[in-house]
Amino acid sequence: MAGLIGIDASRAIRPIQTGTERYSAELIRALLARPGDRRFRLYFDRSPRDRLYFDGRAECRVISVPRVWTHLGLGLEVARRRPDTLFVPSHVLPIFCPVPSVATIHDVGYLWHREAYSPLAWLLLHLGTRRNCRADRVIADSQATARDLMRHFGVASEKIRVAHLGGPPLALDVDAASARATYRLPERYFLFVGTLQPRKNLPRLLRAFAEVAESDATVALALAGPAGRGAPSLQRLISALNLDGRVHLLGYVPVGDLPGLFAGAIGFVFPSLYEGFGMPALEAMAWGTPVIAATTGSLPEVVGDAGLLVDPYDTSGLKQAMERLLEDSGLRERSIVAGRARVASFTWDRCAEKVEAVLDEVLA
Repeated sequence: MAGLIGIDASRAIRPIQTGTERYSAELIRALLARPGDRRFRLYFDRSPRDRLYFDGRAECRVISVPRVWTHLGLGLEVARRRPDTLFVPSHVLPIFCPVPSVATIHDVGYLWHREAYSPLAWLLLHLGTRRNCRADRVIADSQATARDLMRHFGVASEKIRVAHLGGPPLALDVDAASARATYRLPERYFLFVGTLQPRKNLPRLLRAFAEVAESDATVALALAGPAGRGAPSLQRLISALNLDGRVHLLGYVPVGDLPGLFAGAIGFVFPSLYEGFGMPALEAMAWGTPVIAATTGSLPEVVGDAGLLVDPYDTSGLKQAMERLLEDSGLRERSIVAGRARVASFTWDRCAEKVEAVLDEVLA
């Protein structure tokens, strides 16, 4: 269906990209590449460097407002020059939005993990989530998130549409040795990727790894991701468990370094207590890494039977899963093959197709 679709693209051009920023960037790219006569107006808070955004179907608007950009900048711009609908993929709807709207809500894990946020950050996140629930249509990353929105926010099921995220392209020839050298990792290591915050369940992962490390002096654990609230306590726990030198805190890892980092790992361990989707699990499967994931949130929905699913509260279960990957090369190979087959069904074009259908509903 034809129409002018406004998109808040401000998060797509953030220099440091975690899951929601990458979602915004990948989805916008996929929408611009789709066939059809839709037109797009992309709203930025700074000039984008990626020439993709200057595609013939996309009109770019840079809104220079130093504070409260969403409400004072984007909201006023939409009111003055109205698109047919506004789509917010990774942030919050303006307080005043005079056109039909669609918003993606990635997860509501903050409800159970207040300790991961300052009181102000928690309040702003909660208010933003409630605001997005008032959109004409709400896109959820997973069925798990959709259920949470209905249960905890009272969003009507007919307003919610699920659009799974896309995974990266399969990579069969990745330079794992270069990644190991860059990050000074040994030949054998387990990998975690994500913000270092309480809901990622890293203390249990460290305790499980400490038991594995007792019987295998060659294996290490790499934690890749920016430090979140509570991260300093992880370093203290690492020292208390005598894991200094065995656990590598890599900090934020640029997207371009991730394939090699994943491909070199014995396994990707993702024991998160809650995930709205869990993009790193898709990345692991695409880049040839066996997956150990939690049985909570959306992870079973994403990983399916292609990985080892473990109760994230069971430290012994995490330890046993890691030991199985260390000891059973056949299991590792089967997991890699199953993961690549699984991730092939998660594409950004398919995600964009579903999002287009939602936008068409609102435009109709």
